[in-house]
Amino acid sequence: MTETTEIDTSFEQFSLHPRLTKGVERLNYKKPTPVQQQAIGPAIAGTDLLVCAETGSGKTAAFLLPIIQKLLLDEAPNSSTRALIMAPTRELARQIVKNAKMLTQYSHLEIGQITGGDQLKYQKALLRKNPEIVVSTPGRLLELIQHNAADLSDLEVLVLDEADRMLDMGLSEDVLKIAEACNKDRQTMLFSATLNPRGMASVIDKVLRDPQTLEVNSVREQQQHIVQQRVLVDDSEHKSKCLAAILDKETFHKALVFANTRSQVQKLYGYLHYKGINTGVLHGDMGQDERNHVMYRYRRDQIQVLVATDVAARGLDVDGVELVINFDLARNPEDYIHRIGRTGRAGKGGRAISFVTPYDWNLMIRIENFINTKFEAINVSGLQARFKGPKKIKSSGKVAGTKKKKLDKKEAKGKNRLRDKKNIGKPKAKINLGDGMAPAPIKKT
Repeated sequence: MTETTEIDTSFEQFSLHPRLTKGVERLNYKKPTPVQQQAIGPAIAGTDLLVCAETGSGKTAAFLLPIIQKLLLDEAPNSSTRALIMAPTRELARQIVKNAKMLTQYSHLEIGQITGGDQLKYQKALLRKNPEIVVSTPGRLLELIQHNAADLSDLEVLVLDEADRMLDMGLSEDVLKIAEACNKDRQTMLFSATLNPRGMASVIDKVLRDPQTLEVNSVREQQQHIVQQRVLVDDSEHKSKCLAAILDKETFHKALVFANTRSQVQKLYGYLHYKGINTGVLHGDMGQDERNHVMYRYRRDQIQVLVATDVAARGLDVDGVELVINFDLARNPEDYIHRIGRTGRAGKGGRAISFVTPYDWNLMIRIENFINTKFEAINVSGLQARFKGPKKIKSSGKVAGTKKKKLDKKEAKGKNRLRDKKNIGKPKAKINLGDGMAPAPIKKT
């Protein structure tokens, strides 16, 4: 009879430090998620990692647990900051800090947050205390480095969370400058829900050393718990009416509405508030205290609908978001994935509805092809669009373009003769000879 070896699917397999184990138990982590199962071991071993896993899959713990384990096992009381985690937005940074503090609650480790919106002098004072772990957005940290207020010479671990988003936001230069200021012998890990090694090739080559790539879920497999639908709309006014009707008639615990601009977000907030819908707003122009207050109310069910720009597409981890509505279709497939990833988290069901105007059709096809999923077509009762989809569609699903007709020689010659007849009696063109104007010479035929 052949013996079968049972695979350990508990956190005990990682031999975590007792103080870290208490934090894991306090958070009621039962067993590692797939990304944690694959990433924690190599990360503890010190391997550079390039990891792709869906939102809500436990990516944050997948890099926090190895970092905390390392810092607890190898104490270095006289060192400067030992671990740096960079995130593209304040909201994601705050979420990481929250998780890190919960996991380190039974240890002496200190966590520092460095993001825009807080006073520079306060952050300089925070860094002088040498917190073992710093969580930061790139812009503010680079500013502190340039003020000689951040010492990263002892850094042991660098994590880039949602690295692709940082590059999309034009932060690649900041990220590279910060990496240059870090200890050269560090370990580096990149985590993201969408990972495009080609697009990040220059950063990967300069920041990582022989990384191990882990693709726990390809982006095309990540939305299996989310019902994805589309509503055809004619214009912005029509979209607003459809939005109000859906929010009024549908049953959901919390809803998240995305628009592409801050001005559109403000308009929707006012419109939905006028319609009597309990609504909050979140965008990049808001101060940190305002953002925190809105998120506090949203998490505690004091706000049922949150209207936001893509600042909420990453790092927004809120229980009970059952409906995501793309009032404006995301500008690219990656942003679409992160938007709808706010629902259907950790295996729970969710629903995503996208409004599609005639101008959005080809972008919708791009998104469908990228995620290998066709949106279910639905209508809002009493608000059907005049737009029923393009009349001409290529086999790819895109709207067929019109090519300029190429004239044959006979047609071209006839066209030229017609033009010549129209020009009879008109003054001849003149050319500049430098000291006056003279009629242009007539070419012989």
